[in-house]
Amino acid sequence: MASEKELIGTGLKKRTEEALANDFLRKAVAFTTDKLKTAKLQVTDDFGHWEDWRERGRQIRKHVVDHLDYYLTQFTDNVSKAGGHVYFCQTGDEAVKTFMEIAEKRRAKLVAKGKSMVSEEIHLNRHLEERGIEAIETDLGEYILQLAKETPSHLIIPAIHKNKQQIADIFSEEAGETFAPETKVLAKYAKQRLRNYFLEADIGLTGCNFGVAESGAITLVSNEGNGRMVTTLPKCHVVVMGMERLVPTYDDLEVVLNLLARSATGQKLTTYTSMITGPRREGELDGPEELHLIVLDNGRSAQLGDPVFQEVLHCIRCAACLNVCPVYRHVGGHTYGSVYSGPIGAVLTPLLQQDMKEAGQLAYASSLCGACYEACPVKIPLHDMLVQLRARKVRLGLTPLAERAAFKTFRTTFGNVTLYKMATKSAYYMMKPLVSQGVIKKAPGPAAGWTQSRHFPMKPKLSFRDRWEALQQELKQQAGRSEAGAARGQAVPGRDEADCSAKGGGRHE
Repeated sequence: MASEKELIGTGLKKRTEEALANDFLRKAVAFTTDKLKTAKLQVTDDFGHWEDWRERGRQIRKHVVDHLDYYLTQFTDNVSKAGGHVYFCQTGDEAVKTFMEIAEKRRAKLVAKGKSMVSEEIHLNRHLEERGIEAIETDLGEYILQLAKETPSHLIIPAIHKNKQQIADIFSEEAGETFAPETKVLAKYAKQRLRNYFLEADIGLTGCNFGVAESGAITLVSNEGNGRMVTTLPKCHVVVMGMERLVPTYDDLEVVLNLLARSATGQKLTTYTSMITGPRREGELDGPEELHLIVLDNGRSAQLGDPVFQEVLHCIRCAACLNVCPVYRHVGGHTYGSVYSGPIGAVLTPLLQQDMKEAGQLAYASSLCGACYEACPVKIPLHDMLVQLRARKVRLGLTPLAERAAFKTFRTTFGNVTLYKMATKSAYYMMKPLVSQGVIKKAPGPAAGWTQSRHFPMKPKLSFRDRWEALQQELKQQAGRSEAGAARGQAVPGRDEADCSAKGGGRHE
């Protein structure tokens, strides 16, 4: 079985084949996503009026994105007033450069990281390593994957594809001693290892779940204490956030936090909800001396004003769409080849990377069942967007040559009655040698994949058009016979009357 590292640079098809061949992966992902789905259904039912909350969340996110320039200005102005330093970065490279300048100014050697998908998006860890700066993931799942030299495969549960035995093996190799595959044992080791990093870190790095525009508060949610540690112990706190992660007010924050916790992990509220407004003030006991906010565009602004794709910026990163997606549940996150996986990743990745040729293949990693829309707490129509991405790929001429030729042939054939009749008749005789017990159990060529899991129905010898024409002909013949019979029936009484007249009958005087 190929490792994640070995699959880097391979195509979607190769990654999918590897994932489907990994029985453990499919079972592990299905097991965890089933638990998350069940927990979400329970907590949303208990909450009541879930659809009303979804609609409120949709309206809040739509309003923010529709007026993003206003709220982004308000938010960053308030961050600055509270003593923070704000940087706007157009690209991932600019964001990395900005962070490096902060690190160099602080002469940083160790960065303790809270969970941040944006830092994964810009590959910050790799750049830090190249500069000789040690970056330690303090989220437990992220820490496990860092030791395993892997990337996250789920937005909320990064190590969803690992079991306790695998984690024990990873920790045992790191520590040089053997650990039992028990939750308490493994958690204790991780806690001991990470504690020193919190105390020694020069910089604490986090993402931002939501920025509150009216106050400049940076909101972080977490189920582990690492979020509090990396934002209070290091002398410098750097926040890396996507430009769209805003809400106007604390009232709006209440709505989206209720939606986020329930949709992500099936909780009423996450264990920790932190709101950070500026660096430590005089008289405060904890907090950083400096707060730096890096606001990242990286392709997001290109979606503003787009009638189809602007709504993708409404996403609150709950991963509910991953948990219900039949494709993700079978292949896991690494198959997508991006930090963002599942339905949201299939839409977001090609848009942010502006790469319809390679990343655009992800638009086909969907059954278009619409389960993602039903699960989304802010009602993003991801299945419709995937269809539009496929259409964009076709318009750009980026589909395979064989596919383009096939659809051109299809269009020509179905646009000509004579060709259509010839094609349907030919199809019957071409399929006939492959039939067994009325179905095709093993088809050749592109149809082979279909018959691996189901039978291909045999085409009837007569098409609907043939049967319809035969039926019309039969009805005409029946109508003709009926008319002839009726005519004969009318002629008989006339002849009888003539016979009676000739014989002097038919009159009474």
